[in-house]
Amino acid sequence: MGRKHSRHGSHEEQSSEDEPPTAVAPCWLCGRPTGATIVWHHPIPKSRGGRDVVPMHPICQQAVTANFTNTELQRHGMNAEGLLADPAMRKFVDWVAKKDPDFTAALTKKQR
Repeated sequence: MGRKHSRHGSHEEQSSEDEPPTAVAPCWLCGRPTGATIVWHHPIPKSRGGRDVVPMHPICQQAVTANFTNTELQRHGMNAEGLLADPAMRKFVDWVAKKDPDFTAALTKKQR
C-alpha cells in the first residue's frame, strides 16, 4: 500500500503572503545553498540501517556515491567532514564551490 502522506511535506502548498519565505537548505556536503532540485540523501545507506536524510545537490550526491562504497559511507555516518578528508572529495568540493547551485555534469566513477 502506498503512503497517504509524504514524509517530506504535504502535496498541498500551505504558504500565505504573511509568512516569510522559507530558508534555502544548504547542501550537506559542500555547504552551498541548494538550487531548484534537491536530492534527499541517506548518509548512512538504507541497506545499512540508515534512516536520516540530508539535502544535497544532485552532483554532490553523485560524487559521494561514485567515490565511496556503502560500507565506507556507513563507517563515516553523518560526518560530512570525514568524507571531505578524502583528497578526491576535497578536490571535487573545491571545484564545485565556484559553480551555480543548479550546475550539473557527468562524473566518472572511481576505479576500485
